[in-house]
Amino acid sequence: MNEQIKQIAERLKGLRDSLDLSLDEMAAKCDKLPKDIELYESGNVDIPMSYLFDISQVFGMEISTFISGEEPKMKAYFLTRKGKGTSVERTKAYKYQALASGFINPKSEPFEVTVEPNSNPVYLNTHSGQEFNYVLEGRLQLCINNKDLILEAGDSIYFDSSNPHGMKALDGKPVKFLAIIM
Repeated sequence: MNEQIKQIAERLKGLRDSLDLSLDEMAAKCDKLPKDIELYESGNVDIPMSYLFDISQVFGMEISTFISGEEPKMKAYFLTRKGKGTSVERTKAYKYQALASGFINPKSEPFEVTVEPNSNPVYLNTHSGQEFNYVLEGRLQLCINNKDLILEAGDSIYFDSSNPHGMKALDGKPVKFLAIIM
């Protein structure tokens, strides 16, 4: 697994240790299985963005703190220049760029997401809240509740993210989209 995933895993374990929570207690608070928490904290598996979002909600922390290791400091505004957002490459297939990582207590989490083409099946995940996706370039297969939708540049979708959902780049080309998680 890449170094960034290992650092995020260390921050997750550090949070649990600082709160003096067992794996079972953390799992109960985050509605996950203890074995999943243990895997995420190992740094040897991909950590779903949905888990980072959920844990940030449960403990009142900024998701960007887990990604970058830095606390946000801005209250009035936070400017992110093109290509300069806090980046996390979860796997070779997904790259997230946090666009509001320096803003304290954001009401939503905006990301520019790049999905690389691959032959793997669509990986489904869930997280609390709602999500808005706006395709910037490429074609995206979005599966929500076992329904496949095809989105092209300029298309958008708003959905309840507690429903199982996942995405895949089409046509053998990367797809970029804006994802706002609320």
